[in-house]
Amino acid sequence: MARKKKREKLDAMTDAERQTYENVKLANKVEIRTVVINFILTAVQIVIGLLAGSAALVSSAIHTLSDGATTIIVIIGVNMAGKKSDSAHQYGHERFESVASLIMAVILAIVGFGIGYGAVTDIIGGEFEPMQMEVAALIIAGLTIAAKEWMFWYTRAAAKKINSTALMADAWHSRSDAMATAGAFLGILGAKMGFPVLDSVAGLIICVFIVKTAFNIFRDATNQMVDKACHPDIIEKLEALILQQEGVAGIDVMRTRLFGSKIFVDIEIAADGSLTLHEAHKIAERVHDAVEAAFPEVKHCMVHVNPEKENDENSTAD
Repeated sequence: MARKKKREKLDAMTDAERQTYENVKLANKVEIRTVVINFILTAVQIVIGLLAGSAALVSSAIHTLSDGATTIIVIIGVNMAGKKSDSAHQYGHERFESVASLIMAVILAIVGFGIGYGAVTDIIGGEFEPMQMEVAALIIAGLTIAAKEWMFWYTRAAAKKINSTALMADAWHSRSDAMATAGAFLGILGAKMGFPVLDSVAGLIICVFIVKTAFNIFRDATNQMVDKACHPDIIEKLEALILQQEGVAGIDVMRTRLFGSKIFVDIEIAADGSLTLHEAHKIAERVHDAVEAAFPEVKHCMVHVNPEKENDENSTAD
């Protein structure tokens, strides 16, 4: 019965709604798996880190814990972004992904600076406890690096498939965690060789990786919140596609803006001024359909038709 209702629900959806549903479903599947792995890694790292007396491994565990927490934020953001347009959000909810990324960036920055402060305090204090269970700590650090690198590629592939900025941010968070844990590995190795200060130095390195990742995520999310234009390569491809359409004599104006993981496009094209309103509308419709078919990330495309060589008056609009 449940499967039948689900099938009926899918059949009642438009193609765009069905695609959004499938994208959210894939994102949830990926993120739930990473949350489980992150919390398992956190528990193991904290236990071994405390028993071994490794500040670097404990710092890595805190980073991994923040990774699990931010992944939950991503799940919420992706699900809210996938909601249908409503009277209060007539252009959709895609920017909730950007909001999730901003929250993730802030949490990461706080965690990073906290780890850095602890590492600097230990280095200045100059008192280092001898490390125990170095081999076990090294093994856990190595396994964490491998798991985090796998999570990066796994999440990155899903993010590319559904064009999710929040999911991509989470993928890079996993990569930063892998690199940070590599720093912890070197710190533990240094402590084993008789240089315990390297464990705290590794914590400082972890801080740098985390803060850098937070900055990159914050920058990308902010660009999506302030209507930044698309990359020049996309604009160039859009222009080439539009000029190929029958009846288009030129492009007078084209504006693009990012809207979460989607793109909004406003175009003014030039056409023969002797055309009827119906014929001009057909050209505009042809351009609109071509753009949305060739660029799935384009959520909305508005086309305005100007009479050729008379762009400032007597315009025909669609």
